[in-house]
Formats: sequence, C-alpha cells, structure tokens
Amino acid sequence: MGFQKIACIADNSPKAQAALKKIQEQYELVELTRRRMAAEAIIVLGGDGFMLQTLHKYMNMKLPFYGINCGTVGFLMNQNLLDGLLDRINHARSTTLYPLHMYARRINGKVTQALAFNEVSLFRQGRQAAKIQVSVDHVVRLKELTCDGILVATPAGSTAYNFSAGGPIIPLGANLIALTPLVPFRPRRWGGALLPHDASINLSILEPEKRPVNAVADFTEIQDVTEVAVSEQRKLGVTLLFDPEHNLEERIMKEQFTY
Repeated sequence: MGFQKIACIADNSPKAQAALKKIQEQYELVELTRRRMAAEAIIVLGGDGFMLQTLHKYMNMKLPFYGINCGTVGFLMNQNLLDGLLDRINHARSTTLYPLHMYARRINGKVTQALAFNEVSLFRQGRQAAKIQVSVDHVVRLKELTCDGILVATPAGSTAYNFSAGGPIIPLGANLIALTPLVPFRPRRWGGALLPHDASINLSILEPEKRPVNAVADFTEIQDVTEVAVSEQRKLGVTLLFDPEHNLEERIMKEQFTY
C-alpha cells in the first residue's frame, strides 16, 4: 500500500513557498499535529540545511522524508519536479541515515548531548592551535594531535566539510565513519582514519584553558570543551526517500569521480 496521507514543510524562501502553494493546490495535505489523520510521509521543501533542521525536529515521528530541492546543492533532496509528485513518492527508494551522538563536557563541568547527521567537529577557539588526544574504543591512538581541529563524519556527511578538509568519501553501505584532522601540524603526515561505524571515539582536549576548543554537532555548538565522545546511534535512524534516478547512493558514488 502506498503513501496517501502526506504532510509538507517548507522554508521561507520564495522558491520553496511557491512550490508549497502548488502542492497545496493539487493535494490535500495532512497537518503533522492532527492525530486522527496521521501523516505517512513528510515532503520537505528547501535546501540541505533545512532538511537537516527538519530531520532533527521530526525524527521522533518515525516518518519517511521526501526532500525537494529549493536551495542550491540539494545533496539530500530530489529534483524540483512537482508533476506526478504522489506517484514519485510511492515509487521512491528509501535510504536510512544514522546520526552520530555527541557527548561534550565543558571546562565548568557542564555536559551537553546532541545528534549530528553530517558530522561532529572540533575547532580551535583562539589564535593557538588545539592539542587533542585521540582514543578509539578506549585505546589511545594519538597522544597529541596539534591542529586547527578534527571532525567525525557520517557517510552522508562525508561529501561535505569532511571531503573539503581532505577526508574520504564513504559509500552509504560501507559501515564506516571518517575521522579527519583539520590542518594538522603534528603529526604533520597524519591524514585521518576510516573507522568501523560502531567505534567509540573519545577526543580529549589538552591544555583546554590555554588552547580553548569548540565542539559542533550539526547545529549545536558548545564552547570551552574538555572532552568529546562520539558514537553512531543505529537505534535513531531516519528514512529519506529518493527518486530511483536520483538516489543518494549513486550521488555519493559520483562524487568520488568528480574532478
């Protein structure tokens, strides 16, 4: 049985609002707050950033998300084609994205937890380089990494900031995550690592008061961290729907052959 009850969410851009108006004229949409007419899928009109915001906001509803690109890159979105939309949604392929969980402790002892579908990143906060100890599965792998920062990327996020920083692109089914340094000074030749998706990563900030570091999980930024633990959360996966000719696996594959 296909999807019949569809909800739609749009960002404030003119392009997204125009698409929303056209969809409202053609289909009877369901409000996400109406329990008696519970939505079966959510159309997301916007760009990648808006899709990430929507995933964070509505992931607990356990509904599939079908994105329509009204932004620029639209890596997590489908093409902006509104004709036969319901039929396209019902013939779409599903892809599951698993978020990273960030546990960050600050100098003052306060703890913040957040999720990231793209990456968890650490950045130096001041003029001095950060010094970070890197542990994987409770084994210290780098006693001291001097750098501008470091990030942990999911396969979906591996084509974004991770790739720009020199990290590898990871196919969705590879069951791997990327650990990528940002402008490493020592050890100068360390280019990062590919880790099993279930690896537990601990990043301890050395000299945190002298060399302050920020931690960012998608949209959540924490200042003055002393320790950040990162692990993938398979129980919190979200489902994205893609047109067969525009599926995410193929786009990630193509990214590895661009020049």
